[in-house]
Amino acid sequence: MRTPPSLRWRVTLLFSAGALLLSTALAFSTYQLTARHLLSERERTAVRGAYFDASIVRQGLSGDDPDVVEVLRSLDTGQSRRPLLYRGGQWFARSADDGLTSAIPAALQTLVEQDTPAVQRVVITGKPALVIGVPLARAGEDFYEVQSLAEVQGTLRSLSGTLAAVALAATLAAAALSRWVSRRALRPLRDVVHAATRISGGDLTVRMDPTEDPDLTTLTDAFNTMVTEMSDRIDRDQRFAADVSHELRSPLQTLTAASSVLLHRSSQLDARTAAAARLVSEEATRFTTLVQDLLVLARAETRAALITTDVSELVARACQRAGVPHDLVHFGPGVSTWELDAPRIEQALVNLFDNARHHGGGVLAVAVDLHDGILVFTVDDGGPGIPVEERGVIFDRFARGRAAHSRAEGDGTGLGLALVAQHAAAHGGDVTVLDRPGGGGRFQLTLPRCSSR
Repeated sequence: MRTPPSLRWRVTLLFSAGALLLSTALAFSTYQLTARHLLSERERTAVRGAYFDASIVRQGLSGDDPDVVEVLRSLDTGQSRRPLLYRGGQWFARSADDGLTSAIPAALQTLVEQDTPAVQRVVITGKPALVIGVPLARAGEDFYEVQSLAEVQGTLRSLSGTLAAVALAATLAAAALSRWVSRRALRPLRDVVHAATRISGGDLTVRMDPTEDPDLTTLTDAFNTMVTEMSDRIDRDQRFAADVSHELRSPLQTLTAASSVLLHRSSQLDARTAAAARLVSEEATRFTTLVQDLLVLARAETRAALITTDVSELVARACQRAGVPHDLVHFGPGVSTWELDAPRIEQALVNLFDNARHHGGGVLAVAVDLHDGILVFTVDDGGPGIPVEERGVIFDRFARGRAAHSRAEGDGTGLGLALVAQHAAAHGGDVTVLDRPGGGGRFQLTLPRCSSR
């Protein structure tokens, strides 16, 4: 699935698109106005020059048997204006005809022949030009002047390039400005995300700094109030769990001691009483374990205390506690020390080992590797594996899958994997379950470096 662009990028793109649209519209309108003005001025100048030249030609042709070519050559037209004379059904020019006469539109020539001055823009040999037609005094004599617009076209081409560069520069400047503005505008959101991330890591002392911005004061106050209330709620829950645990310990110790006495004297009891004594002893032990796990789970809400820990020694202690042979452990290259809360990760590994022993047919292999800066503990078991539909709930409190029900002997509390997930979350990590190649389950505990805030 394609990841959508971030809010900051969307703001930058929208702002840049708006700047591009506005600068393009301004550039286009500026070009149109400038082009219209330049062409209009050049047309007025060309018309005035054509009328002036026509008056000179009219005077030059007033005598008997005038030299038409010399009359045309007497005109001071420069390099951009080319005079033509239509007289007696013939065209006259002061130089060889290089296609000028054929470029004069027939409609314009018809208007001039009807004693109507006319002006029209044409293209001669791929270059723009302006044709001005002026009727002379005698019938059948018409003066034409072809004004080149190549200079105007070059000016407009330079203008269009300049305006395009200005529009592009304005768009880039707008993008940079919007990037800077969006960074400042979204800074409060980044502060909220940073604070929330630290809180999720267990640091409940985080508070957002007060601000003088009236639009952000409400957000800051609401966030700090929420964190304070959440911290108070967690403290109350922890105190309640501690109080309950403390109150239950004394009667549980008495019950355990009494059931132990009954269990030792079970040989003196009848069969039904002895079975009942064993059941009471087992349930008292399970109840004690449950209370201890609940207390540990309540304390697991606190922030992880990171210290530099030798990973191999930590795994060795966990294997010794759970009775896992150390020769089943494989360490990948680069695994040495890591910043983590050693007691909590050790307990998490012990719980994974116990889960494999009780519900997965025992631990088959343990691997410790580094993948892209993440420490990964892998525990493989020889059980039936975890069905896909149960993988999303087995780390919940008191959750027990079908495999656990089918293989366990009733001594689990349903809190072991929940504690693993809680300890992983306190380190900014995660725990997942996969299928082991060849059958069985594979649990992976991942811990990023310096993850706890």
